[in-house]
Amino acid sequence: MSLLPNAIRRRHRWLISAQHRTHFQYARSGIVILATAMAFSTIIAVFLSAQESITTEYRSKASFLATFPNFVDWPDGAFSSPHSPLIFCVLGDFHFGTTLAQISRDSMPHGRRVLVRWIRNDQQLHGCHILFVSSSELSRYSKVIALVQGSNTFTVGETTGFLAAGGMISIAFANEAIQFEVNLGSAREAHFHVSSRLLALARRVVDPTESTKG
Repeated sequence: MSLLPNAIRRRHRWLISAQHRTHFQYARSGIVILATAMAFSTIIAVFLSAQESITTEYRSKASFLATFPNFVDWPDGAFSSPHSPLIFCVLGDFHFGTTLAQISRDSMPHGRRVLVRWIRNDQQLHGCHILFVSSSELSRYSKVIALVQGSNTFTVGETTGFLAAGGMISIAFANEAIQFEVNLGSAREAHFHVSSRLLALARRVVDPTESTKG
């Protein structure tokens, strides 16, 4: 009896087994690729969502900073002429500075153009009508505020500790909206008048005169 048919059958079974292994390997590779693609898509979606959230925060903060000066009156003599621009100074890391500069182009608080100036050192603080102090300057809050005291500069920060150091407004982005607090005592001491319409929108108003009543 010839062994050839048995050899052929064994060869046939080996080929079928090999094909099954190959199909299984292809299927497993496909699953791995699909899973990797899905994970990558999830990462991309999360990243884009985070970027969109950051963009919304930047635009919201920039819009507030470009708008709130309409509700603040500067002391007499703060501007050299009725046509002098409002100088908006920025100190520290300011990630939405470009957005502020863009939005401010169309802003005319009290009929004045807004010029955004980036501060590189303390000597450049002179001449600012508004000074935004970034949270990166947290350890220098008191020093910076002292440097602009008596110079008709309205100070704005982005942490609650800013008001405690003598700052006038602190802004934050929470629940997809801008929230802000006002240190009315500091503003009055520097002879600024803050509109009651702005105060009505504040999350908190620090007013030392209220605590002394009664």
